[in-house]
Amino acid sequence: MISALDIFRIGIGPSSSHTVGPMRIAARFMTDLARAGLLARVARLSVSLQGSLAFTGAGHRTPEAVYLGLLGFKPETTDPEEAEAALKKLLATSALCLQSGQTIAFDPAVDLIFDYETPPKLHPNGMTLLAVDAAGRVLADQTYYSTGGGFIASQRQLETPLENDLVGGGPEGPFAFTSAAQLLDLCQAHGLSVAEVLLACEDIKRDRNETLSALDAIAEAMAACIARGLVQKGILPGGLQVRRRAPDLYEKLTGSPLSNEREALFDWLNVYAMAVNEENAAGGRVVTAPTNGAAGIIPAILRFYLLDAKAPPSTVHTYLLTAAAIGILYKQRASISGAEMGCQGEVGVACSMAAGGLAAVWGGSPSQVANAAEIGMEHNLGLTCDPVGGLVQIPCIERNALAAVKAANAARLALQTDQPARVTLDQVIETMRQTGLDMSSKYKETSLGGLAVNVVEC
Repeated sequence: MISALDIFRIGIGPSSSHTVGPMRIAARFMTDLARAGLLARVARLSVSLQGSLAFTGAGHRTPEAVYLGLLGFKPETTDPEEAEAALKKLLATSALCLQSGQTIAFDPAVDLIFDYETPPKLHPNGMTLLAVDAAGRVLADQTYYSTGGGFIASQRQLETPLENDLVGGGPEGPFAFTSAAQLLDLCQAHGLSVAEVLLACEDIKRDRNETLSALDAIAEAMAACIARGLVQKGILPGGLQVRRRAPDLYEKLTGSPLSNEREALFDWLNVYAMAVNEENAAGGRVVTAPTNGAAGIIPAILRFYLLDAKAPPSTVHTYLLTAAAIGILYKQRASISGAEMGCQGEVGVACSMAAGGLAAVWGGSPSQVANAAEIGMEHNLGLTCDPVGGLVQIPCIERNALAAVKAANAARLALQTDQPARVTLDQVIETMRQTGLDMSSKYKETSLGGLAVNVVEC
């Protein structure tokens, strides 16, 4: 069941779909082998990356994520130093040394395959894992998909027909919703805000205090990521020689007064968003919001308008729950995968979520919240995903900064009127879905077109 705590999950950079997802897939495969009583018989493993995972996997650290997942690491608890030590040992021995003491042959140069020729059947991020015994007999042969935002699915799950082409497992209980129209009807019928409706759905899953504590931890993780990004200087990994800019900009902002409100708005949102995405590009700990590539937008708004203003925890909860409700709609009715929708499905969705959340914090009605979210997406429609060198750096880092400013403006525009919007949130979500399906695969996280080609050629 999709939850606010699924939309916001603590993980590692640089990509939720290419790093976090593959790590979870590899770990799940190993867990399934153990549950089936087959793990002790495994003599060798191989992994095939297909589609976008093959084309941009190296730049997104997909191989390293796969290795760590096979070794039992999980994105939310991975210690960077421990992970690097495990990776070095694997590369030196060509073997997976499991915590149980079992050793399985795995040569990264041979057993990790970048399959550029096989198009994935059900989603652009395909991954096939094979386990054989000492005699070469196949013990398990499974295909999984990394569907964006760290979500993963088996081939069987995606092959199951779903009514109205919606993702299964949305909010539960009497306040469940599968469209923005249903969500707004629930708000009106019960006199609740968007955040309160989603919180009622979360109550079906767990104790309310547990949900609120988890939201506090998410906000703290977002703030901690910004704090790290504001002081960490140097060159980002990957070979593009992209220099971290957030620390220098932060020093300028704290060292001299700003001339006007607009300058303050732009510069502070810029620096906070860039701090997060520079941390993400460096493989640091971030919160998928709803993806890693778009992880800076919601935290930037959170820090500037709420944390810097000493807003109470209840206001932070309202912001995150409202944003999550909007994110769930995109996940259900379309996709949050850059490989499937282009960057409109990542930065566009994050902008929409942040705009709706901020409108709620500013006292907007549920209708105004939906209008803000619609505006945030409408002006990101058609946004391509063409990462230079397959790295989550250019244009990703600056794009988060620009989208954070756009989200704030979308919230302000929505609050200027009480009239129903001409374009509804449901309509813009469906338009994004159709646009993503029509978009050439060159512009959907394959680095085969756009900036990824022209910058290299120049």
